[in-house]
Amino acid sequence: MDWQKEDLKYIWHPCSQMKDYETLPPIVIERGEGINLYDINGKCYKDVISSWWCNLLGHCNPRINAAVKRQIDSLEHVIFANFTHKPAITLCQELMKVLPEGLCKFNFADNGSAAIEMSLKMSFQYHYQTGHPEKKRFMALTDAYHGETLGALSVGGVDLYSELYKPLLLDVIRIDGPDCYRCPLGKHCTGHCESENMFKGSSALPKEAGCNCECFKNAEEAFEKYASETAAIIVEPLLQGSAGMKVYPPLYLKKLRELCNKYNVHLIADEIATGYGRTGKMFAFNHAEVSPDIMCLSKGLTGGYMPMAIAITTQEIYDAFYDDYLKGKAFMHSHTYAGNPLACSAAIEVLKILREENIIEKANKNAVYFNKIIKEKFLPLKNVGEVRSIGLINAVELVKNKETKEPLDYTKRTGYQIYKKALEKGVLLRPLGDVIYFNPPLIIEKDDMDLVTDIALECTRAILRDTVV
Repeated sequence: MDWQKEDLKYIWHPCSQMKDYETLPPIVIERGEGINLYDINGKCYKDVISSWWCNLLGHCNPRINAAVKRQIDSLEHVIFANFTHKPAITLCQELMKVLPEGLCKFNFADNGSAAIEMSLKMSFQYHYQTGHPEKKRFMALTDAYHGETLGALSVGGVDLYSELYKPLLLDVIRIDGPDCYRCPLGKHCTGHCESENMFKGSSALPKEAGCNCECFKNAEEAFEKYASETAAIIVEPLLQGSAGMKVYPPLYLKKLRELCNKYNVHLIADEIATGYGRTGKMFAFNHAEVSPDIMCLSKGLTGGYMPMAIAITTQEIYDAFYDDYLKGKAFMHSHTYAGNPLACSAAIEVLKILREENIIEKANKNAVYFNKIIKEKFLPLKNVGEVRSIGLINAVELVKNKETKEPLDYTKRTGYQIYKKALEKGVLLRPLGDVIYFNPPLIIEKDDMDLVTDIALECTRAILRDTVV
């Protein structure tokens, strides 16, 4: 059977212009192992983007496989209203050991966008039920990405995803967020502030003085003007992924926590992409040593195995919904697959593996090496403007002019051309525009780091020769 032909006959792939598939048809994957994916012809692809950032511990991890297999023989699913099960309870118990202080109530969903929607509704309803019905707007940063359902898209700020749908979206207060590479204030910070001792124990970033998050004045001005009508601000902590893996300092989160406290505005942490060791600590908020009011988890939560998400909040927020049924204060939000036992079992095993095998500690040691070789290989290229990193995540931004930081001509789709050439050589990159990035499973070893960076460099050089004038 021609599997590619059959795929194109039926399937509309996500985040794709299907016309591109005329020249690059879908690659039919048959099995996975570690960071490797194997297609039906036996060709190996190194998955250094963790299959959209969710594969945490490698494909077909034997321990997670076994946990899901054990669970499926006893219970596959049960309604989660007025029913519960041991895997869900155990998962909450285990998460309580690692969550930022104050987070203690778990509301389950089945995908990241749903958790974002849930957190927005939860914040609005909390304020409504505590005497502040005027707080019905939300704040978010420029270049944010929080998902693609309408509420999540509203608080997002990447026009590629949201521009067309703006007539349908919420009226969100947009704050100019930190942009450490193209700082409008002329500061010199690559996401690492010396005063904050940022990412200690994680991947080493250059320690450049001169930044004290002066750009935070944008948030202060927005809060002064709009806080009285604002329920919550939502942020991707320290790393704006779809914006091109833009990294910013923990000091920004500390200041934001203080501002939210001052104005009675909830701080929502979208840790869907940054949680579970991606930034060198269990959660990105750990770097700032402060806690959000609501935290959204997904992706690495189940190691990339099962669709599941959680919006985790505080006792204070939970208590605002706790009353007699006829008072109408319940949070009437549900998902059919909320608290799915198979997903919970996978998530429990992920936490056990992280702890018992010291995964994050090992990843942090490897992260130093990964960042080092990427800088050595890519920074000498005349069209590489910056290499930025946090944890094992590294991003290489391609520019037309290194001095002015002028972007490449987007119509030439340079990043996409590099992606196609890398696939030919067995490396899965999938750049964000003209930002080539590496976000591998935490279990990647040095040999694979050497291989994928060599291939990525070779492909980048070849494409830049053809596309950059």
